Parts: sequence; structure tokens; C-alpha cells
Amino acid sequence: MIDDGRPLFHQIADTVSDSIIDGSLDEESRAPSTNELAAFYRINPATAAKGVNMLVDKGVLYKRRGVGMFVATGARDLLRRERQQAFADRFIEPLLSEADRLGLAPDDLVALILDRSAHHSPEGDPR
Repeated sequence: MIDDGRPLFHQIADTVSDSIIDGSLDEESRAPSTNELAAFYRINPATAAKGVNMLVDKGVLYKRRGVGMFVATGARDLLRRERQQAFADRFIEPLLSEADRLGLAPDDLVALILDRSAHHSPEGDPR
């Protein structure tokens, strides 16, 4: 995970977010501390704290004084909505633009997607 070219604190925030979205970190459960993240990824604790604080600022994590960081109620839905919007911006908008250039109507796109999904494996390899 670490060192994919993006700033480390973004990668830390994304890793914790992934754990919340996939359910390995439940809402109202204790999140890894900045020291635990720093030790695991062998990074500066200040860098880990910057990633954690990004999630605190979004309302995904909150602090319980003297106890640690916890996943907020509703964090999973918040993160999913955020990623769905990013997915639409990154993939759907360009898809619609290209479809328009090719003269494909929305129903044509739906038919293409359904046809491809029928022959698509979850790993991304065509069946």
C-alpha cells in the first residue's frame, strides 16, 4: 500500500477508509492509533496523524479522550457516497462524453454494460 506515489498521509487515510467500507472496522469500533499506524507502516507518527486527522475532519473518526480513535456512526455510508461520487466523476462522465461522440444513447450504454457484465468475472478478467 505505502509508496504508490501519492502522499503517505492520503494513503493512510485511504487504508483506514477501505477497512471501514469493507467492514473490517465496524462503526463505533476502535480505530488504529497514529502510533500503531506509524509502527506498522514504518512512517513518522506525524504523517500517520495527518492521515487520521483527515478522517476526523470528515467526521469519519472521532476521539474519545484518553481512550483512542473510534469509527463514527454513519461513516461507512459517508465513505461509500464519497467514493460513488468520485467513481461517477472519474468514469461515468468520460463514458457519457465518449458515448455521445459515438452516437450511443443511454439505453445503448445500458445494453453494452449488461452484456459485458454477463461475461465479466469479479477479478476483472473477461470470462
